[in-house]
Amino acid sequence: MVEVPESAITETFLAASGPGGQNVNKVATAVQMRVNVYALRLEPYAFRKLKTLAGRKMTSSGELIITVRAYRTREANRAEARRRVNEMVEQAYERDARRIKTRPSGAAKARRVDTKKKKSNVKKMRGKPGLD
Repeated sequence: MVEVPESAITETFLAASGPGGQNVNKVATAVQMRVNVYALRLEPYAFRKLKTLAGRKMTSSGELIITVRAYRTREANRAEARRRVNEMVEQAYERDARRIKTRPSGAAKARRVDTKKKKSNVKKMRGKPGLD
């Protein structure tokens, strides 16, 4: 398990939308967490994978932005944001299985060519008959 250091995290609280009634208009319960990815000191492969996992959530300056407004309390939203960041970093450290290159056999190539010839012949026969 990878631990995200406190120095890499910046939190701001926003007015949330959704459930909460009048309370939602008064209290800023949604959290926007910004994580400086460079401060995490990730391995190069993990950094590349985190970049693809994050997609639009990562800025060009290397900040990962997670916004959570799922719960009615700050603490719950904050905990959910931290959980999401930790989960994303852990997924980035999981290595993908290496792809083993394979080649089609000679018989498979022959079958493909035969089916192409048959299909071509069927399509050729669809034309208008000639005037003999």
